[in-house]
Amino acid sequence: MPVNSSLLKRKHWIFDLDGTLTVAVHDFDAIRKELGIPAGLPIIKTIKSLPEKESVLLQNKLHSIEEKLARNASPARGVKTLLETLRRGDYSLGILTLNTRENAWFTLEALGLAQYFGEEFVIGRWCEEPKPSPKGIHKMLKQWKVTSNDALMVGDFLYDLQVGRAAETATVHVDPSGEFAWPELADIQVNSLDELAGLLPK
Repeated sequence: MPVNSSLLKRKHWIFDLDGTLTVAVHDFDAIRKELGIPAGLPIIKTIKSLPEKESVLLQNKLHSIEEKLARNASPARGVKTLLETLRRGDYSLGILTLNTRENAWFTLEALGLAQYFGEEFVIGRWCEEPKPSPKGIHKMLKQWKVTSNDALMVGDFLYDLQVGRAAETATVHVDPSGEFAWPELADIQVNSLDELAGLLPK
């Protein structure tokens, strides 16, 4: 698809974390199985809907699984090039993740990426209603004192594109497989963050 490069001039970028800034390693079917959640059900929403005692138990179990994955996280191809280019261009950066804020920070620090993000702009699943609810994006936009027309949501999964659409930001789908399963939800489609960095206005 032809790239609307004017969208990349928007100065406030919000990233998904796992599978976008990192190489995708989460096997969600295996995680559901380990937590005893039926196949196909959304993990976070299902955990939140359970009675409190059971919910807390599964939240802790999920946190441990994710902590293990965070320890083994690898940076996505081109991530440092992209973030460095954005920083030089004076872009504001945030993260909206279905992971916990704590694990998100742990991952960013482990990969040497924490320097690109302010702590208040890393929003995890318990900070706000999780994706695809636009509340996390709305919170960031309010903190930045900008509108959705100034922002861009970058992610690798359906929820990332849905949350961008719901918040009325521009959306970028990063898909190394090149399949781009949800073209109607993506304003820009790229195979890697390297490719995205190459599209930035010079």
